[in-house]
Amino acid sequence: MSLPLPKAPWRVGRPARLEEAAHEYLGELTRQQPWRRARAEALLDDLDEFLGGAASLGALCPDRLAAWQASLPEPDQEEAATLTRDFLTYLRQWHWLD
Repeated sequence: MSLPLPKAPWRVGRPARLEEAAHEYLGELTRQQPWRRARAEALLDDLDEFLGGAASLGALCPDRLAAWQASLPEPDQEEAATLTRDFLTYLRQWHWLD
């Protein structure tokens, strides 16, 4: 017996938003590593604001992500890069992104 592939929540007539995907990601992160949630949530909120608020997942292009990371204070840039890699991996695995 095989389990169905995990799927992102179905959205009718609109693209997925960063906020929705971040909420699901934070739930999974909390299940696996609860101590990381507060910092990850703060960074993802900052990313959404940087992208103009209520950003679609289509806004997550490499150039914009690099610009966001560069806009952060230097001590936060490495943490943001790690979070971005983890978040993008999650988005691909759970079919938020094609």
